[in-house]
Amino acid sequence: INAEYMGLAPLAVQAVKSILPDDLSPEHTQNVDLGYIRLVKAVGGTVEDTELVHGLALPQKASKMAGGPSKITNAKIALIQFQLSPPKTDMENNVVITDYAQMDRVLKEEREYLLNLCKRIAKSGCNVLLIQKSILRDAVVDTSLHFLAKMKIMVVRDIERSDVEFICKALGCLPIASIDAMSPNKFGVADKVEEISIMDGKLIKITGVKSSNKAVSVILRGATKLLVEESERSMHDALCVVRCLVKSPFLVRGGGAPEMEVAVQLSKWAQTLEGVASFCVRAYAESLEVIPELLALNAGLNPVQITTQLRKHHSDGNKLAGIDVRKGSIVPESAVQVPLLVLTSVIQHATENVLKIIKKNDILHCR
Repeated sequence: INAEYMGLAPLAVQAVKSILPDDLSPEHTQNVDLGYIRLVKAVGGTVEDTELVHGLALPQKASKMAGGPSKITNAKIALIQFQLSPPKTDMENNVVITDYAQMDRVLKEEREYLLNLCKRIAKSGCNVLLIQKSILRDAVVDTSLHFLAKMKIMVVRDIERSDVEFICKALGCLPIASIDAMSPNKFGVADKVEEISIMDGKLIKITGVKSSNKAVSVILRGATKLLVEESERSMHDALCVVRCLVKSPFLVRGGGAPEMEVAVQLSKWAQTLEGVASFCVRAYAESLEVIPELLALNAGLNPVQITTQLRKHHSDGNKLAGIDVRKGSIVPESAVQVPLLVLTSVIQHATENVLKIIKKNDILHCR
């Protein structure tokens, strides 16, 4: 993944910028919701094929029953949570059929029931139907798919319950729990809904969404499942970094430089204090030196030697000196850059946790 950073990094920046409001007021920059960015994993191709979709991408595929459409323009999208299948009796009831005439009547009634549902869906103006997966009975049957295909309605089945919230936010639609609630004001509107082919399957791409909410999808590609999952983790980390920069557009040097500089300055301040305050500030400064020490340890370097050298550089006034794990030594100016918000959040949360522990009077051991 590191070899493809020139392609993935701009995508992360574009994705975050796409969901930002047009007027970047201070209150808006404090609320960058990554929930409007969806990462879709698709095995096949290379990491270079990863693309950003200004809209919605779904890992499902369109139903091809009876030649159903796979591309719709000027789409009116409905997300339904009711079943397009014959109703079932309660657990304690049974229907006994004794002859073929009764069987034909049951099949006829089921067909009319499903046809009536499909007609009401078509009458509402919907031409793209997203059906949530059901655990009680079949969410949709072949007969319903046949009727919907004849009515030129695109059907996408097996929408996961966990994806409903994001789909509603992205499309500006509302989930529909019954056929009586089918109305155009609950639909999402988009310029185009189409099914695209990838190496090992197909995806649904929804573009040109007419919604006040800005949402984007990143289709992650890779030759193997392991590579795609690693790409997902890397992309999520990159999105978090960009979000930090939007909230606080400041960068500091990495490589343990800021932690050691703060520790050195606190140590100097502790020498001017007296009593318990001096010991507390000195201990706080020593705790910050754990970060460069762990960094050197993880890089396979001598933590004591590296930390001592880094402390000397900062004591001499070289504020930008940091650890270079590739060279295995201290460099006058670290090439690593870290968002300021990350460091301030780490120090703030660590301090708050210590204060909570100190305020506790006792600890109860529970099983």
